[in-house]
Amino acid sequence: MNKFLIIPVLFCLSLLSCSEDKKKINESGAEENQVIGQEGTVLPNVTFYQFEDSSSYPDAILELYTPLGNQVFKPGKVPFEFNVKNFDLQNNGGGNARLFMILNGGEPVGYLSPIFQRELTVGTYRTVAYLVDEEGFALKNFGNYIDRDFLVGDSRPFPYSAEPYLALHQPKNAQIVPLGEELVIDFLVLGGDMKLDGLKVKIFVNEFSYEVNRMSPVRVSNLPKGDYQLKIQLLRSDNKELEGPFSTVSKTVFVR
Repeated sequence: MNKFLIIPVLFCLSLLSCSEDKKKINESGAEENQVIGQEGTVLPNVTFYQFEDSSSYPDAILELYTPLGNQVFKPGKVPFEFNVKNFDLQNNGGGNARLFMILNGGEPVGYLSPIFQRELTVGTYRTVAYLVDEEGFALKNFGNYIDRDFLVGDSRPFPYSAEPYLALHQPKNAQIVPLGEELVIDFLVLGGDMKLDGLKVKIFVNEFSYEVNRMSPVRVSNLPKGDYQLKIQLLRSDNKELEGPFSTVSKTVFVR
C-alpha cells in the first residue's frame, strides 16, 4: 500500500474507534418530551441518554487511613489522610483536582493533595471520596471510591443499615448550564451493585423523568431556558424506596 494512503486510513480508523467509544445508549425522550415555547413554537424534544462505559483507570485504588470507622474527633480541624495507587493526582501538573470528597450528601469539594483538614462542628458524618478522570467525571470501578462514617464531638453513630445509597458529583447546586449545552448528571451508587442487587436510579428534571440501571453519567439535552428542580432517587427495581438519608439527592439547576 502506498505510504501516503496509510495515514488517511489510520485517521479514519481512529475516528471510527472514537465514535464507537462514545456510542449513545439508553436514549429516551425523543418522542414524549415535547416542549412548546413562546408563541406556540415547538422546541426540540428534551432527551436523556448515556454513553457506553469507558472503564478508565480500572486499577486506580483510593484508600482512607484517617478517619477510621466511627472514630471520634474534637470539634475543629478534622484530619483526612488518603492513599492513592495507580493514579496521578497531579495530572502532569494540570492543576485540576482529581480527588473529591462529599460529607453527608453535601456539595463535592476537590483536593489537590491526599492529606488535608476540614473544619467541622459537632455531628455524625459520612464521607464519600472518589477519583475523577480528565473530563471531570467520577471513576466508577471498584476501588476508585470509598466511604466511611465518623463522629465529631458528643454524637451518635448512624443507625446500622446495609442499604445502598447515592453520592452526586455533578451537577453542583445552583449550577448554571448555558442554553444549548447538556446538563450532565454524574452519580455513584455505594454499598451495592445496581444490576446484581436489582437497583435503579430515577431522575426527575421538573416534569421530565428518566430511569437507568447503570452508573454512567446521564446527559440531558435540549433543556429550554428556565429554573429546574433536579431529584435523583435510588430505588429497587420494583420501585420500592430505600431507607436511609442518602438515597435521594436534590439540586437546583438554572439554564441561562
